[in-house]
Amino acid sequence: QVQLVESGGGLVQAGGSLRLACAASGRAFNMYQIGWFRQAPGKEREFVAGISRSDGNTYYANSVKDRFTISRYNAKNTAYLQMNSLKPDDTAVYYCAADLGRFGTLLMHYAYWGQGTQVTVST
Repeated sequence: QVQLVESGGGLVQAGGSLRLACAASGRAFNMYQIGWFRQAPGKEREFVAGISRSDGNTYYANSVKDRFTISRYNAKNTAYLQMNSLKPDDTAVYYCAADLGRFGTLLMHYAYWGQGTQVTVST
């Protein structure tokens, strides 16, 4: 089992940047697939980015491609989401998720979730 804690959210102006971190407790962090999701008010939670455990391949939602970068530092049990050129539409609570199974982009593919961190992008 793994526990996830997100940090790094906040208020930023449009065009700015933030880096979110996802700190994991427990061992074998390198065995987990990692995903970032977000949920805006009144909307369903959606996939943002993911990184596989085996080869470190990364995957992005079209809406964030070329602006966001997901990475992981297994030695520190931490995953990151670098967010650049932020837009007001990126405003949401961002969640880190992890799973030992096959990589996926759906909520059902992840058994473990953090509590979320708020990102607000102003105009």
